[in-house]
Amino acid sequence: MKIKKRARIKMSSPKSKRQRILKTLSIVVAVPVTVFALLLAATPFSQIARGVMFSLVLWQDVSINHIFVFPSREIPTSTASDLPRQLDDTTLNAFGKMDLSFYTQYEYEENSSAVVYAPEPIVLRSETELDQFLTESETTAFLVVKDNVLVHEWYASDIDPEALHTSFSMSKSMVSTVVGMAINDGSISSLDDAITKYIPELLEQDPRFGNITLRHLITMTSGISYNEDDFGAFGDQINTYYGTNLRKSAITKTQISEEPGVRWVYNNYNPLLLGLAVERATGKSVSDYMSETIWAPMGAEADASWSMDSFYNGFEKMESGFNARPIDFARFGLMFANGGAVNGKQVLPQEWVKQATASTGVRIGRDESVEQNYNYLWWVYPNNRFGAQGKLGQYIFISPDEKTVIVRLGRDEKNLMWPKLLLELTDRLETGKL
Repeated sequence: MKIKKRARIKMSSPKSKRQRILKTLSIVVAVPVTVFALLLAATPFSQIARGVMFSLVLWQDVSINHIFVFPSREIPTSTASDLPRQLDDTTLNAFGKMDLSFYTQYEYEENSSAVVYAPEPIVLRSETELDQFLTESETTAFLVVKDNVLVHEWYASDIDPEALHTSFSMSKSMVSTVVGMAINDGSISSLDDAITKYIPELLEQDPRFGNITLRHLITMTSGISYNEDDFGAFGDQINTYYGTNLRKSAITKTQISEEPGVRWVYNNYNPLLLGLAVERATGKSVSDYMSETIWAPMGAEADASWSMDSFYNGFEKMESGFNARPIDFARFGLMFANGGAVNGKQVLPQEWVKQATASTGVRIGRDESVEQNYNYLWWVYPNNRFGAQGKLGQYIFISPDEKTVIVRLGRDEKNLMWPKLLLELTDRLETGKL
């Protein structure tokens, strides 16, 4: 008689179970780590990879923290210029005479363009209240220089005053100043030079580039097309912010949409072309040239830097990449407030300062709360006031007649109409009027 064998049930040992779990976990971990590594490795070469890395992996949208992920080139300084500190209650007293609810724009009414302001008056009466206002408004640094003296210096609790702060489009005003110095020393002969004098290969793309001058570029009237609302993988905003070869982008991605000099259009290709012209005209990187002609002679307190498209191509992000200490942004503004002079020594040509910041008389409607126009990559306001402005609320506000410079840097603007607020604050600083 045959005896049937019982089916043997194979039991997994605890050791094999642990091995399977560890293997599964290693796969779960390895896949995102590999994807992250591949994206990181591709960022110097691919703007798509860089856009995904910056926006989805590291930080959402544009952030002041991007200063840590773009490569940069140093801008050395020399001996710091004299900027006396006599901190007092001047700024607090000026704020105390203002109702800040008038500058706080919360939302727009449904189906209406009417602005809804803060429902209750906001008046700052103490240092504690001013500190709270600056903190809640996402301000990272707030400095006031009056009559060549630093009278107010405030930093958010998590901000190191000696760290560099990125400036976004304030960088355009730096580009403007570099162009002015290149004209001053003869590297560039005139703003009326055609851009094709310095970048002749543009003619191969479109002969009409021969009609575009440096003046058209520096006044944002080049006629080159630009769509600020296009955030596609290869849209204009992405090309100029995340691009890994900005020299190539400036030459191959620019297209002419109309005759130059006809219409003002805010366009990030314009400063790229200007920077490339300076680089070729001087035979130096824009950072090196700025160090030699502006930053060191100005007596910045610390070396600055300029973020670049990539280590491999090494071209400065002309539209948004200048980085400096807040106190040195104040020095830069003070130099313009004094007609290009620093401690009595002329650093910038006085005539260039005057031309670059003169009113054009043509109102630009980007901010309906204030009267403003645009000239030589500077924003210009009534009463001989002007400023450099950048995304998320970066400002160097300058009033030469009142010898006042205000620097506001931040993570966001938090619905505040900063240009209008800074104009009013300048009035209060000057007169103390009610």
